[in-house]
Amino acid sequence: MNPSKTAFEHRLRVRYGETDQMGVAHHSAYILYMEEARTRLLAHLGSAYSDFERAGLGLPVRRVNVRYRAALRFEDELLVRPKVTRLGGASVTFTYEMVRASDGELVASGITELACVRLSPGGLVPVPLPGDLRALLERAAP
Repeated sequence: MNPSKTAFEHRLRVRYGETDQMGVAHHSAYILYMEEARTRLLAHLGSAYSDFERAGLGLPVRRVNVRYRAALRFEDELLVRPKVTRLGGASVTFTYEMVRASDGELVASGITELACVRLSPGGLVPVPLPGDLRALLERAAP
C-alpha cells in the first residue's frame, strides 16, 4: 500500500465521557476527533507529530470550523477522513468528513487551519513550512 496514493480514514468510537446529558456526543468532541485523525494521518504518511516538535516546530490551530449535521451517540463508530486542501507559505489547511460507520451518514464536516511556528523559549515564531514537511503534506492533498 502506497500511503501517498491512498485516501486515509481514521476509525474511532464515541466514548461515554464525550457525551452530554442528552446522550449525544458533545460538540467539542468533534474538534478532538479531527485532531486525532490529523495526527494519525501524519503518522500514516511516515512522520509522527512528535517528530516535528523534537525538531523545534509546532503546528498550532489558528482557525477551526465544524458543521454539525447529525448526532453521534455513545459507542457509535466514526470514520474521520482528513485531507490537506491548502498549503500556504507558513500554513496548512485540512478539511474533514466525519461519517457514521454503521450507515454512512455524514454527521459533520470541518476545517482547520494550522500555522507553522518555531517553538522557542521566547514564544512561538511563525516560519515557512520546511521542505520535508511540505513534501509530506503534499502527499495528503487530493
